[in-house]
Amino acid sequence: MTVATDATDGFLWFMRSINKYKLDIQVIGMGEEWRGGDITIYPGGGFKVNLLKEALKPYKDRDDLLVVFSDSYDVVFTNNAKEIKQVFKKLDAKVIFSAEGFCWPDTSLATKYPEVKTHEKKYLNSGGFMGYASQLYEIVTSSEIKDQDDDQLFYTKIYLDPVMREKWGIKLDSRNEIFQSLNGALDEVNLKFKGSHSFMYNIKTGSVPIIVHGNGPIKPEFNRIANYLADAWTPTHGCQSCDENTISLKDVKDEDHPRVFMALFIEHATPFITEWFQRLVDQNYPKKKIDLYIHNRIDYHQKDVEEFLKKHGDEYKTVDYVPPQKALNMWHCRNHATHLCGKHDCQYYFAVDSDAQLTNSDTLVSLIEQNRSVIAPMLSRSGKLWSNFWGALNKDGFYARAEDYLDLLNENKRGLWNVPFIRDCILIQGRTLELLIDGYTNGDLDPDMGLCKTIRNKGMFMHVSNMKKFGRLINSDNFEIRNLHNELSQIFDNRLDWEERYIHENYSKVLDPESPVDMPCQDVYLFPILSNTFCRHLIEEMEHFGKWSNGQNQDSRISGGYENVPTQDIHMKQVGLENAWLHFLKEYIVPIQLKLFPGYYSKANSLMNFVVRYRPDEQPALRPHHDSSTFTINIALNEHGVDYQGGGCRFLRYNCSITASKVGYVTMHPGRLTHYHEGLRTTQGTRYIMISFIDP
Repeated sequence: MTVATDATDGFLWFMRSINKYKLDIQVIGMGEEWRGGDITIYPGGGFKVNLLKEALKPYKDRDDLLVVFSDSYDVVFTNNAKEIKQVFKKLDAKVIFSAEGFCWPDTSLATKYPEVKTHEKKYLNSGGFMGYASQLYEIVTSSEIKDQDDDQLFYTKIYLDPVMREKWGIKLDSRNEIFQSLNGALDEVNLKFKGSHSFMYNIKTGSVPIIVHGNGPIKPEFNRIANYLADAWTPTHGCQSCDENTISLKDVKDEDHPRVFMALFIEHATPFITEWFQRLVDQNYPKKKIDLYIHNRIDYHQKDVEEFLKKHGDEYKTVDYVPPQKALNMWHCRNHATHLCGKHDCQYYFAVDSDAQLTNSDTLVSLIEQNRSVIAPMLSRSGKLWSNFWGALNKDGFYARAEDYLDLLNENKRGLWNVPFIRDCILIQGRTLELLIDGYTNGDLDPDMGLCKTIRNKGMFMHVSNMKKFGRLINSDNFEIRNLHNELSQIFDNRLDWEERYIHENYSKVLDPESPVDMPCQDVYLFPILSNTFCRHLIEEMEHFGKWSNGQNQDSRISGGYENVPTQDIHMKQVGLENAWLHFLKEYIVPIQLKLFPGYYSKANSLMNFVVRYRPDEQPALRPHHDSSTFTINIALNEHGVDYQGGGCRFLRYNCSITASKVGYVTMHPGRLTHYHEGLRTTQGTRYIMISFIDP
């Protein structure tokens, strides 16, 4: 038997364990108004006793019927009725109450309890008890109790009375052989697994408790443990609960898909936001079933949003855009979105922050199909421990490292995990959202923490899924917007995103030791390195900066102030890109150099990294010269025959010219002694190249 007036997520998880072990259950009070007070704040729960009185009445004369009573919002069973009966029989009692380490709610009664052994629990806990029906009925009807009185105190006074304790044969489960109350005992228990079965082991008593109760203020940690219990997850069988109570959209027609309110939040300057928008567009979900809400606080991204809406806005059912000049604060914009979701009769609320890059186009569908009240895809910063979920909370409600956090983050354990905090990308069922209106506002907490606290206080579960790879988090912490294309410098903080945008799609083939590299001239190699986008952005960045050198020998930018072979150029240092470029040389150029010129180990030192501009009416060519380098790279930034005519590089010693390099292709050659070369005349248009003198 259990008392539950509302089918909370905790109750549903309890019922899963009941059904798992085929236990007979009678739920008392479902649908009734709870009249037992707020037991999360102060003692109460007498309503449970009064409900139990009525429920036991039909069995009041049954002295052969064993009845187990337990709470249900924070309880999980881990074995079947046969095991429970066997342990109960061994304990040689007519009634067994759960035991814990705290005397509550009246600590003055602590001295009246019978003594127990050091490793045993001394005090009664009313969250779980069992016995013969006739005795239990006599106990609950032995005196009156008001609905808002405390049920634990009611049972405690009965137990502490030697006469009543003897009369009804009451004992405490001091060794936690049936009942395990976790409050104050988390360091006394371990999770154990045997094949497909998961269970709890009490290391102090050597017992294997069957009914696990997350009593008191340890709900987040109990929920973490409950992720595994009742055979939900084991090392050999993985997640055995992940496919339970799911739905499928596979055969659902587009017009019959659930209506989704997609709320997009741009609250800070964020790199790679065009990719963010595109990945949202790429979600495999009918857009005419999506109401789109965009809240943008950042002027820098106004153009990005406008371009996205111009291209895709008409594809969605409705669009509501809040630009920077009308932006709300962080709390109000999110609360406003939940209100709009309700007005649109949404079935799901899908909130995505600009840091959440959803590289999996089935993310939305996958989350909906899991059929959970609140769920998030697991996302993390590439190569970092920073993610969009917390596995545990400290006593103040802030971040704590959970025991299994790294296993979840590194996908050593895959599944669906009940966690106390999620952010950046959240899907909430519409019926659940009705209980969370204005939930982002919770004291002085930030919106994410406020919403999650509201969810926890409502008794709802938040799940994070790492069953698939859904994407990653952008690191926006150091993103500066002083340049035109600020992502050019994001090689440090967001390397994967930087690579996807800026590294040539065929670069990886060049890394293959067995893959040949084109050598158009003696010891001059030509291979793809940078994408067309990088080349275009770098040209635009330089033209936006605009301070091209005059092509004269006097040059204050370099040591000594004199350039022997001057060009019309802009140095990477001038536009704040030198550190990023040097890192690029180390990470992407040096591995290829080692393949092509084995035995030389470059440190990727380079003092001269610059973009050269050739024009017929400015500097059309460059006289023969050696480079001040061990080796040089020369990257074509625009297209021969389209953007310019003529141009190229001639190596005089070998009478060999390269005149039509593809965009993003690099020419690598030795700098001194052997490769005397010249820049051929550009006859029409503008030619741009990127040069680095490596290891001068």
